[in-house]
Amino acid sequence: MKKQNKHVVNQVAPGSIAEEMEIEAGDVMLEINGNKIEDIFDYQYYTQDEYIEVLIQKPSGEEWLLEIDKEYDEDLGITFENGLMDEYRSCHNKCIFCFIDQMPKGMRDTLYFKDDDSRLSFLQGNYVTLTNMSDEDIDRIIKYNLSPINVSFQTTNPELRCKMLNNRFAGEALQKAWKLAKAGITMNGQIVLCKGVNDGMELERSIRDLSEYLPNLESVSVVPVGLSKYRDGLYPLEPFTKEDAKEVLRIIHSWQDKLYPEYGLHFIHASDEWYILAEEELPEEERYDGYLQLENGVGMLRLLLNEFEEGMKEPKMEIRPHELSIATGRLAFPYIKNMAEKMMEKYPQLIVHVYAIRNDFFGEMITVSGLLTGQDILAQLKGKELGNRLLLPQNVLKSGETVFLDDMTVAELEKALQVKVDIVKSSGQDFIEKIIGME
Repeated sequence: MKKQNKHVVNQVAPGSIAEEMEIEAGDVMLEINGNKIEDIFDYQYYTQDEYIEVLIQKPSGEEWLLEIDKEYDEDLGITFENGLMDEYRSCHNKCIFCFIDQMPKGMRDTLYFKDDDSRLSFLQGNYVTLTNMSDEDIDRIIKYNLSPINVSFQTTNPELRCKMLNNRFAGEALQKAWKLAKAGITMNGQIVLCKGVNDGMELERSIRDLSEYLPNLESVSVVPVGLSKYRDGLYPLEPFTKEDAKEVLRIIHSWQDKLYPEYGLHFIHASDEWYILAEEELPEEERYDGYLQLENGVGMLRLLLNEFEEGMKEPKMEIRPHELSIATGRLAFPYIKNMAEKMMEKYPQLIVHVYAIRNDFFGEMITVSGLLTGQDILAQLKGKELGNRLLLPQNVLKSGETVFLDDMTVAELEKALQVKVDIVKSSGQDFIEKIIGME
């Protein structure tokens, strides 16, 4: 039997229904309308009606049954100590491409947690394999209409999927995606491409099979496997070459051309790395169908460039002369350098140094800025011309904090380099404003 979670109230919003009903921090939510609460989705579902009965337990152990009249869907004003109101579900697969298995020892514990929780897919956009989900979980997604759900497919070949995920049930789990699609649940998919494993004809098969899920499966991204230098004892995987990337793009573009006239969606998308590796131009904005998978690196550079070009059309401003620097991953470096040069053309009083940071921590094959560490940035910028400010992309930091992957803080980096660090959001306008010194 599943252990009942203890849903402890953390905060009560001033002026809210909960405050009016004298619910306080430390109280425990037991039931709503006689229903036990498993997680945040149960809570949201059962509190939407105009009349509800809430059973609360006070720290003294006394239980209060509160009768509440409210507007439909009006929030009670409660936040809980655990935002999900349940334990996070970890992944039991042993995928041949898993990046967490390729990390060195000694990093913070949270970086080693493998989540495979459909609720986090809905709340935070995480990708799930569906292998750790029961039929009851699928039914709850349908009941609560949790959309969109992001699914990590890898392949639609059941036998190959079992091999790639090292899970004998991985092939059967594909049927759950079909059930979600038939129920009208919106999904986005992902294929982590591994050379000689699920590329070529297997990629063709996957795209063909997944296109049958249209229009409820709105998009599928194809991303190259990330290979760190810590792969001893793991499945032997090779990096893709320029020629490999061109073939991947050929397959993807041919399917886009086939599917768009029928569905009005390009559906299958290549992440930015493929275009850079193939030395091909990034697609125009229209190809990205509204940027459905930005967080997966699909169209991120195109959006940045378009926003930058729009921002550059604005009238020239009066700014003070100053010198600054920008550090980024090797993947985006050519684009960031070109943008900086255009800024200096428009504003001759600016001096902007742009540095590509090599990923010594994880290995040179990792080129994205989101996996840079503070120690690599520090080591490679020490003694360089930095000006009076150093700009870093927001994705080098832990979400909502000023900490790098290796636990170095922004303050420690500033002290070591003797320069002020400014964090740039992933927008072209913010890039322009940070360079010219606007707060």
